[in-house]
Amino acid sequence: MTRIFIALDLSDAAREALRRQEARLAHALPDLRLPAPEDLHLTLAFLGEVDDEAVARVIALSAEVASHARPFELALAGLGVFGPPTAPRVIWAGVGGQTRPLLVLQRRLAAALEAEGFPREQRAYSPHLTLARLKRPLDEAAAQRLRALLAGPPPAPARWRVDDLRVMRSDLAASGARYTALSVASLAGDPHAGGGESG
Repeated sequence: MTRIFIALDLSDAAREALRRQEARLAHALPDLRLPAPEDLHLTLAFLGEVDDEAVARVIALSAEVASHARPFELALAGLGVFGPPTAPRVIWAGVGGQTRPLLVLQRRLAAALEAEGFPREQRAYSPHLTLARLKRPLDEAAAQRLRALLAGPPPAPARWRVDDLRVMRSDLAASGARYTALSVASLAGDPHAGGGESG
């Protein structure tokens, strides 16, 4: 069995901007465990543990979906949280730029996966990069520092071009997850894919 997800890669410039965001976050919340920016991807679908036959089907359908999409440009936005600011469950970096073609691509991918028998995620897709998951509420001082960080001006957005769709393998280890691309499918340039519009 292989643990897989489908994602978009980030540019070096985007990872460097995330490194700066994480430095600000680590200064505010020094006990937080943050991922290395090179380990971050923009996940479109998480499939979990699947067998070899399912991996092959996912690779094939990802290539088919990618062939009907055009490249587009995304940008990093500011930080946000899921959950109340005093007890956030997740701290994330936002994603902006041309979000319409991103959402079209994700919907097409979800529909193709559902047609192949993979369950569809019930929650609406919200593009973001997870920086930290918190298991317990913050104390008042830490919550105040986080609120100040979230309320501050966002950094200059780092933009990058998305031109492929990747099926990724996730191997869990004591030191954290390790990621390997099993396939890279180019966005082939269908002019009816909805690319080129800002979200």
